[in-house]
Amino acid sequence: MSEVVKLVELTKVYDLGEQRVQALRGVSFAVASGEFLAIMGASGSGKSTCMYILGCLDTPTSGQYLLENVSVGNLSRNQLAEIRNSKLGFVFQGFNLLPRTTALENVELPLIYARVSAGERKKRALEALNRVGLADRAGHLTNQLSGGQQQRVAIARSLANRPAMILADEPTGNLDTKTSAEIMDIFSELNGQGITIIMVTHEPDMAAYARRVITFRDGLVLSDERNPAPQQGN
Repeated sequence: MSEVVKLVELTKVYDLGEQRVQALRGVSFAVASGEFLAIMGASGSGKSTCMYILGCLDTPTSGQYLLENVSVGNLSRNQLAEIRNSKLGFVFQGFNLLPRTTALENVELPLIYARVSAGERKKRALEALNRVGLADRAGHLTNQLSGGQQQRVAIARSLANRPAMILADEPTGNLDTKTSAEIMDIFSELNGQGITIIMVTHEPDMAAYARRVITFRDGLVLSDERNPAPQQGN
């Protein structure tokens, strides 16, 4: 399988006044197309910093990040914005949906940025909502949806531009146990359809759905293990 992501000796140092914080201390790993990877670690381990760099939301201090064999460090701000909109799908703990707008309008948002025509936008947004089982809620406002339904809308939005990879940052952090399992079932289904997923989580029960688990500690990769029997959806 081809590599979607390759990190080579990635470091990240934050200057906080007189204090220098080494968030990443030389992280290297690759992710193949179609993998489902969970990144785990305690608060301050570097997992979120790594996710921000993977999502082109932050840049490393040193090292190299290759996305589909393109060195991200050589790209302009506009090129990075284009990558975020066309190649990456994002799902966050807090849903990040627009209030007072419908589920359909939220899913259409990245397609508007991509200058997709209105007719094609609606078609692709409905397809994405259908993939997460929410086509019948397309016209509902976000405040009329449960937390689990809002996260499904967020997942549909991440699919709208048919990205190379979905990045999920604690996607079940605001959900109860039952709803969390339902959301993870969706990620498992999408991964089964060939979509590459990288998820940050601190919950072992959620990481159990992934086919591979990398654990961070103190800015380093502590372990990188294959999950021989990932949790299956119901």
